[in-house]
Amino acid sequence: MPFWLPKKSHSSIICHPPRFSPPTGGLLTLTLHPTPYPLPLNPQGIPAARTTAFLEAEPSGACLARRGCCFNIKKRASRRVRMMLLKKGRLLMFLGSQVIVVALFIHMSVHRHLSQREESRRPVHVLVLSSWRSGSSFVGQLFGQHPDVFYLMEPAWHVWMTFTSSTAWKLHMAVRDLLRSVFLCDMSVFDAYMNPGPRKQSSLFQWEQSRALCSAPVCDFFPAHEISSPKHCKLLCGQQPFDMVEKACRSHGFVVLKEVRFLSLQALYPLLTDPSLNLHVVHLVRDPRAVFRSREHTTIELMVDSHIVLGQHLKTIKEEDQPYYAMKIICKSQVDIVKAIQTLPEALQQRYLFLRYEDLVRAPLAQTTRLYKFVGLDFLPHLQTWVHNVTRGKGMGQHAFHTNARNALNVSQAWRWSLPYEKVSQLQDACGEAMDLLGYLQVRSQQEQGNLSLDLLSSSHILGQVFRED
Repeated sequence: MPFWLPKKSHSSIICHPPRFSPPTGGLLTLTLHPTPYPLPLNPQGIPAARTTAFLEAEPSGACLARRGCCFNIKKRASRRVRMMLLKKGRLLMFLGSQVIVVALFIHMSVHRHLSQREESRRPVHVLVLSSWRSGSSFVGQLFGQHPDVFYLMEPAWHVWMTFTSSTAWKLHMAVRDLLRSVFLCDMSVFDAYMNPGPRKQSSLFQWEQSRALCSAPVCDFFPAHEISSPKHCKLLCGQQPFDMVEKACRSHGFVVLKEVRFLSLQALYPLLTDPSLNLHVVHLVRDPRAVFRSREHTTIELMVDSHIVLGQHLKTIKEEDQPYYAMKIICKSQVDIVKAIQTLPEALQQRYLFLRYEDLVRAPLAQTTRLYKFVGLDFLPHLQTWVHNVTRGKGMGQHAFHTNARNALNVSQAWRWSLPYEKVSQLQDACGEAMDLLGYLQVRSQQEQGNLSLDLLSSSHILGQVFRED
């Protein structure tokens, strides 16, 4: 017959394996234990823990046949516990993974921010790469007059003047190493090319063309935010000690070097990939006919350079043909540089800017803006005024190697009325490939040459593919 078992506590109970005693009247003796696991609600909606547990006694034999029932209850409860623990574990793993993701995101953001700040503080190195009589002195001054720029004009002059019997190709490595040291403001590299002992900053070739060497911290005669005069600077600042050059270099965020003594881009590869440099290359070219005409007016000044360019051909080329052969070598070097750029990775191509002198003098403000944007400089108002004035002066300029007020557009066209057509034709034969690649149309007669309404500047198909305008 049934009997009641009162609950022992307000906690839930669960059936444990029965402990059997000898049969007495066919009743089963059970021991009940509290359990921490809650039972589900009863049909009346009251928690099982708050009700009286009811069991019906059965004969021992019947219960023995069903002795696994309590074990099944415990097994199901254990399964529920395992499921709960599994779900909790999964939740903890999910939350943990989210914490890791957030932590990584914060770390990467902070690292990127610090890298950007470090990059913004890192000096920018700019190489104005050109050839003789191509307008590179003017482009150098566009950078050099900026108050944030330390500028030097043709530091490799010291290398070439030390080894006048060598060739351009043999001197490439020495020139490259010198430029790297100067970019890093290590001026001790000049020790190999200057006389020993105390030196002045005037020992540097064309030092007076550098506004940075004519203003503080080197020389206090000229304010840093005003256009400097090389003529006056040479008179007033030449006696400053040479170690001030390095100090001036380190006080500027941009280091710009103008160089004409590279005839191959391959020689520059180590500089382009050097992690210690932040190098940008401005490649300036000019119509070879205009270059030839200007070189004719500076034959004496360029004699040593021309001999180094000719190298072993100096003794085998007739003297009257040497100017054309030198131009042939120079034109080929421009072609080689342009073609070599196309083989560089995209990241390095982004550090290269192609500029034609004729484009610059036709739109000086727009092209200077393009130059400054390329390297990260602001085009300051007083520089805009100076650029306008220096390209819209009268006449052809007072000195071949000085940047002064002149009508730059007329200068770029001077060859058309000053060179005989026979010389133009011979030069076009020597530089035809470069002219086609760089976008300079050839003239086929004296009449075409003299027809100034005929525009000889074109947009080369190859040029348009390789060098995208900003």
